[in-house]
Amino acid sequence: MFERYEQLARQLGVEHPVLLAPMDLVAGGRLAAAVTRAGGFGMIGGGYGNEAWLREQFAAAQGARVGVGFITWSLSRQPHLIDVCLEHEPAAIMFSFGDASEHIAKTKKAGILTICQVQTAAMAREAVDYGADIIVAQGAEAGGHGIACGTISLVPATVDAVGDKVPVVAAGGIADGRGFAAALALGAAGIAMGTRFYASEEALGDDDAKRRIVACRGGEETLRGILFDMARNNVWPSPYSGRVLRNAFSDKWYGRERELLQQLHVEQPRYQEARANHRYDTAAVIAGESAGLIHEVLPAKTIVMNVVEEMRDILGYSSSKVSKPSTQRHEA
Repeated sequence: MFERYEQLARQLGVEHPVLLAPMDLVAGGRLAAAVTRAGGFGMIGGGYGNEAWLREQFAAAQGARVGVGFITWSLSRQPHLIDVCLEHEPAAIMFSFGDASEHIAKTKKAGILTICQVQTAAMAREAVDYGADIIVAQGAEAGGHGIACGTISLVPATVDAVGDKVPVVAAGGIADGRGFAAALALGAAGIAMGTRFYASEEALGDDDAKRRIVACRGGEETLRGILFDMARNNVWPSPYSGRVLRNAFSDKWYGRERELLQQLHVEQPRYQEARANHRYDTAAVIAGESAGLIHEVLPAKTIVMNVVEEMRDILGYSSSKVSKPSTQRHEA
């Protein structure tokens, strides 16, 4: 298992194959750079695509080797954002949710490392056929959007599906070295974490949102559904749904989506007002089941080091084979 780990580290040009999930409006340039400089692989959250915001976050990364991730079906509405990214020489581009074949052709032509996040083994095979260099297998425990397959079965199924063609990164429900060790035992070469890095000092998320993640007592305090997408007038294509922390809004409407549909003219403005004012009794905090494993907001560097050291203690792994590459795009 450590051979896969070390190969992926070399492929990414990092010391540790610990990836920052490119969370929309949370994984900014400062956080991505901090993860990279800690020896992991930072990615800016391209999300639904905002050119000005992307340029601002690449600037905030201050020359660190970072990647960027996009919501594929949304990117297809404004494909010029790929060119915007290429201007900034990202270390990798990641595509999630939807057919990325057209975009992969462009990134491959540009010589950019291409990562595809999938939620089924069949999606993984398809992505590899299109030219993906790395697969992220995202289980249902993850925060944000995904589908129903759990990480513990999805990861080995994905590894079996792609064989030795490309490395597989595990995502969903991982927040510490125990999850990292388990992912490696399942055949993954590395991990991607979102919720754990959301509760970091460098994340762009609101401080109250971070406090709510830390206060979460377990995965049962999250839910997966389309409730909040309805409230923000941004329902995703099937089969995707979103995982968030439960709150007063979900307590009122979860399981009553048909009724909510009839009240959207009232509830959508209320939701947008709550979101604008960071009132998380109504607005969603997008977080996964691993929130129950997170007990404090930490610097990104500490998170990377803690996860790696705990994994090594569990598995008895110590290696000097992976060199420490430059964390900057260009040497000074």
